[in-house]
Amino acid sequence: MDIKAYERDLNNIKKEIKKLVVGQDKTIHTLLRALIADGHVLMEGLPGTAKTIILRALAKATGCNTSRIQFTVDLLPTDITGITVYNKDRGFYVVKGPIFANFVLADEINRAPPKVQSALLEAMQEKQTTIGKETFQMPLPFFVMATQNPIESSGTYPLPEAQLDRFLFKSYIGYPTLDDETVIIDKNITIRKFEDYNIKPAIRISRLLSMQEDAKNILINSNVKKYITRIVDATRNPAKYGIKSGYYIEYGASPRAAINLAIAARAEALLNGKNFVVPQYIKDVAHDVLRHRIILTYEGLAKRANTDAIIDEILKKIKIT
Repeated sequence: MDIKAYERDLNNIKKEIKKLVVGQDKTIHTLLRALIADGHVLMEGLPGTAKTIILRALAKATGCNTSRIQFTVDLLPTDITGITVYNKDRGFYVVKGPIFANFVLADEINRAPPKVQSALLEAMQEKQTTIGKETFQMPLPFFVMATQNPIESSGTYPLPEAQLDRFLFKSYIGYPTLDDETVIIDKNITIRKFEDYNIKPAIRISRLLSMQEDAKNILINSNVKKYITRIVDATRNPAKYGIKSGYYIEYGASPRAAINLAIAARAEALLNGKNFVVPQYIKDVAHDVLRHRIILTYEGLAKRANTDAIIDEILKKIKIT
């Protein structure tokens, strides 16, 4: 495992993306981290903050193909997965849906009814889907970025907690800085074509798959593992650790949270050119991993308690032993 070579590859990917994407370094880093960890991302952000563009640029820079699914109230599961059709010359055959791509943008996933959401989430979890009587494997790598609009709730179907848990990360994308937005005025695909930016693949798909496999072998010592379990336990038993904002927690994070903290921290280590995990990497990924796995009480929701603030307090109180 050549960690330094991987780090160079990842920096080259970032350089290619930045030919088009201005700012949003944190979002690019988050998506790369999720891709290395072989997980999926639920991205929440206002319209026009470059969510689609970032994913297209990331796909191009990694040599992958991409598809976009616009979730609407009248969407059917077969619109995503595909259908079996009949032709008198060919007989019955399968027409695959847009889910069969390396990178899938599930735009405004909460606009579609639960049955449609489940069709996507099953493919995310199992990396396969069934069309008619046949089961098909997803192309590898298979990476889903689902988006939600935080300012509209009318006509939406919020994802249940059990389905939210399928996402490795829930992340936010915000507004650009004033300086970045000044550049965006001239550097955008409204006045130029995507192809004009000449984004080139920085690595081969086989190299990306090797990176995903090698990330699993990044070392985590016993003290860091205990640190992870104590952080997760603090979401379930906040009083035990003196977490005052824990009053608003109805249910803490599941065991999948501990698993995903370790997976994400390994990916963060690889992004930083290290073959071992340090406690800081756990802190770096904690908000993205935990914010959708901490379920608030009705009082917490009514008072708009912030899960990020709860995570901040947990990270402040829990020390590495």
